[in-house]
Amino acid sequence: MNTKIFFTDLDGTLLNDEKKITKETFLTLEKWCQAGHKLVLCSGRALDSILHVFEALQLTFPGVYLVGCNGGEIYDCSKNKLLLRRTISYDDVEKVFSLAQKHQIHIQTYSETHIITKKEGKELSYYKRAIHTPVIITEDIFSHLKKEPCKCLAIELTDLERLDQFRQEVETQLGDRLSVIYSNPNYIEIFPAESGKGSSIIWLCNYLNIPIADSLAAGDEMNDISMIQTAGLGIAMCNGRTEVQQAADLVTSHDNNRDGLAEILKQQI
Repeated sequence: MNTKIFFTDLDGTLLNDEKKITKETFLTLEKWCQAGHKLVLCSGRALDSILHVFEALQLTFPGVYLVGCNGGEIYDCSKNKLLLRRTISYDDVEKVFSLAQKHQIHIQTYSETHIITKKEGKELSYYKRAIHTPVIITEDIFSHLKKEPCKCLAIELTDLERLDQFRQEVETQLGDRLSVIYSNPNYIEIFPAESGKGSSIIWLCNYLNIPIADSLAAGDEMNDISMIQTAGLGIAMCNGRTEVQQAADLVTSHDNNRDGLAEILKQQI
């Protein structure tokens, strides 16, 4: 039997709307890993937030890996070891923050332990509903960054046209070095061009000596498209964006609240 590897997004895909895994999906993942296949939790979230999900939902199966910051971090849970880290230069972080200030968009970046931003507001409060990472509020963000960060995140809750104007200007000025992609209508992920969830499939399959043809990837948002297109089998959630469904090989019959992934994985074990 060939070893397969399954890359899954978290929010809107593996997790239901209550940020939990339903019993049927959990049992299917357990069977998947017990059969010798690999499981990769792949998210735009920073690594510490994915680790929190991994531990809180007791996904401590053999052969589990984490991909954080849209491919910027790859982590081996069995060895408790960071395998790869891709970063944004300090100069580009400063430019992104400056453009966010120009467009009056909330912007934050991440150290290994904290969210770092200049101002507190409704956008940060909204983000913290599901993310439990501690926050540092400071005008001097670089004094709290011991290493170049893996991503920045822009958030706007009401004026989505202004958010898109910010996206367009970042792409115009920095698009040769940075990817600027929506992870939901209110969030724009900004990360190195060489990152991306699709690049994590290529890197991890090569690292584990698993053919890409034996990889599966599932997601629901724009930042999932690269991995859905890269994987041997690309799966879109029926609750996902139209663009994501159009990029996939198949679309689930059920949504993230009704074990949409379980039906597909059972056929692949």
